[in-house]
Amino acid sequence: MTLNAKDLWKRVLEGAKRDIPEAMIHTWLLPTVPLSFEGGTLVVSTPDDFAKRWNEEKYAVALTGVATEAAGENVSVVFEVAAERQKRPQMDLFVPAATPGVQQAPAAPTNPSAQPLNPRYVFDTFVIGKSNELAAAAHAVATAPGKQYNPFFIYGPTGLGKTHLMQAIAHEVSARNPGTRVLYVGAEQFINEVIEGIHGRTMADLRKRYRNDVDLFLVDDVHFLEGKEATQEEFFHTFNAIYEGGKQIVLTSDRPPKEIPGLEARLVSRFEWGMVADVKQPDLEHRIAILRKKQEQDHLETTIPDDVLRFIAESVRSNVRELEGCIIKLLLYASLRHKEISIELAREALADKLRPGDDADAKHRTLPTIEKVQEVVARRWGVTPEGLRSKARIKTLTVPRQIAMFLARELLQMQLVEIGQAFGGRDHSTVIHSVDKVQSQLGRDRQFRERVDSARQELLTV
Repeated sequence: MTLNAKDLWKRVLEGAKRDIPEAMIHTWLLPTVPLSFEGGTLVVSTPDDFAKRWNEEKYAVALTGVATEAAGENVSVVFEVAAERQKRPQMDLFVPAATPGVQQAPAAPTNPSAQPLNPRYVFDTFVIGKSNELAAAAHAVATAPGKQYNPFFIYGPTGLGKTHLMQAIAHEVSARNPGTRVLYVGAEQFINEVIEGIHGRTMADLRKRYRNDVDLFLVDDVHFLEGKEATQEEFFHTFNAIYEGGKQIVLTSDRPPKEIPGLEARLVSRFEWGMVADVKQPDLEHRIAILRKKQEQDHLETTIPDDVLRFIAESVRSNVRELEGCIIKLLLYASLRHKEISIELAREALADKLRPGDDADAKHRTLPTIEKVQEVVARRWGVTPEGLRSKARIKTLTVPRQIAMFLARELLQMQLVEIGQAFGGRDHSTVIHSVDKVQSQLGRDRQFRERVDSARQELLTV
């Protein structure tokens, strides 16, 4: 008996539980709708392009195997975006699709303390890669706010997409439930409002606005709360009120909760109640994908050749924001000089962004490991790698330890937290101090600079 699309997809979802976690099936596969099953192809619609791309990349192979087994013939599982979603402009995510003859309800009033959301920060424009697979959890938050991963705490270095993910959650929640009251603020804004509230004796109004009139609470850069005792007290009670009301909380920071100095233990505990997820530096393939997405968004396919995109991706390894900045600078540079964009022009335009040896035409080098950095520095300064990782603070170990931390940060683009863990579990402030101290000494001590340069060259030729 030939199965129809609905029956086959039902069997596929059941069989997929052998290979795919049930939480992921609930988040990504249950919201889909089987459309057709003809000629060995099962077509399934997804609610948006982000879900389509995610399912294709993560689950298509496994689902094809299950479908082939269930149907008793070779079956390909193909995803496509629901037709009604394709017709909706991306900028219209906050507005429900109009129904002919039905008067639209007035939009929920904008909270006066909220910052505006960036219309480009949606899931459809977020580029998936190994460094940010937490996007799955972010999408789950948007699908069922307040049900799981609450609070959702995202941390990582600047410019890697934390704010993009946070705002994408807000856009998706508002698209699904247009009446949602979204409050997006930076921690600095919250601090300033508390100060003004205390001074102007308007704390009652502030508490009502934050605790009673919010369904989705988004706070950027919560690490700025460090050391602010009065503000932390207010934030603690605000957090409790929103959480106990079953509302979703999303937070971002440049470091995990336990690594934020001067943050009260009770706040650290609450920030870790849900999910703490990090965003890492993108690898080469991910950087290329990010630049191609930028190329597609701004219709630059004929303006910037693929080989130039690859050159930029290989040469700039810091963060997404800088990658996009390179595109803007290159376009301006080419316009001012009335030249077509090429690798040679890119090398000229982005000279200040390229480090020695960062050249797409150069022979590919494999970056050293953190262990190799420790081994090279230890040997050159006459100590042992174990000594660099120890708790000892004697000068013979402190200086090479600081140099190794500096080189790990510079060459490997490691996060401060990761570097600290690699050197005996030190906190991020110790790493920052070490990097700053080495940079300062490099500028005033020629002999020191030559020794560090020598170690760097050895590591780059490994």
